[in-house]
Amino acid sequence: MNVNRYAENPLITPKDVPPSHPDMRVIGAFNAGVARVGDETVLVLRVAEQASADEDAVGVPVYNPAHRTVEVHWFKRSDPHYDFSDPRAVRRKDTGETVWLTSMSHLRLARSRDGRHFTVEEKPFLAPETPYEAFGVEDPRVAEIGGVYYITYTAVSDHGVAVGLAATRDFRHVWRLGLILPPENKDVVLFPERIGSHYYLLHRPAPRGLGELDIWLAESPNLRAWGNHRFLLAPRKDSWDSLRVGGGAVPIRTDKGWLILYHGANEKNEYAMGACLVDLGDPSRVLARSAEPILKPEALYELAGFFRGVVFSCGAWVEGDVVHMYYGVADESLAGADLSLRDILDSLA
Repeated sequence: MNVNRYAENPLITPKDVPPSHPDMRVIGAFNAGVARVGDETVLVLRVAEQASADEDAVGVPVYNPAHRTVEVHWFKRSDPHYDFSDPRAVRRKDTGETVWLTSMSHLRLARSRDGRHFTVEEKPFLAPETPYEAFGVEDPRVAEIGGVYYITYTAVSDHGVAVGLAATRDFRHVWRLGLILPPENKDVVLFPERIGSHYYLLHRPAPRGLGELDIWLAESPNLRAWGNHRFLLAPRKDSWDSLRVGGGAVPIRTDKGWLILYHGANEKNEYAMGACLVDLGDPSRVLARSAEPILKPEALYELAGFFRGVVFSCGAWVEGDVVHMYYGVADESLAGADLSLRDILDSLA
């Protein structure tokens, strides 16, 4: 697969983003949903912030909806009850269960005329506001339907990982439409048009008992109530996507079917992007799937960073045969690459 990584990569790094609070520092600017508004590329960027660094303790920022403030809870690194080996989370040693996130994310806009050089806005576009977002809002995807830009995002709290929906017409004003899927779920991607009489989305339940981390499909008459959930795609043993799979960019309509760009990870927690094709009229029917990734960690900025070995796309747009893909690298920065739509389709088996 011929991948043209942008020479300007990474396009946005933490140092390019001003913190939302004076006592916080930005550690990640990545995993952006993408929209084209006129001749402008608009990114809805995930921005992760941490409390000021401390060698002896880990600070956990939490939004308090009752007081409408961000509070920091501190954990001593010497505390024998907790595991701090994963920089993203604080886990209990006895159960391995995640109890806190070491950063809190919000969504920030970035704009560009050329798709390479972005200006990041100073204030959050969508920040934690409800009890279900107390640990942050993450990984947005943007689908334009009928002149409205619908933003699906992950809402994280001590209640679990749920899925929220917001909407905007102008990327100036945004309104929340509430949670559309309860915990444990994430990686929700809307199809950009009705199929028949219904809207469709991809989602990734996280079963705590039986089952794997698969991609599922759901449908709705109104974008609010989702049902008729069906399994779509599973991890594959001894493959690049052997541990988990999840939705990536908004599906692309082609003459061969809906092209779904999805992420997969293996047992080493190396994340790559692949593709599959589903039927235009019946998206529950998988027609073809990548044997190999279409994009995998190879560049230095993809192999090193906060959580190295990760490429993770939440957004892409198509211009002729060119797929302009924006993707998070190492859970830290944002990069871009161009791929050939025809090459992707031809690579599917």
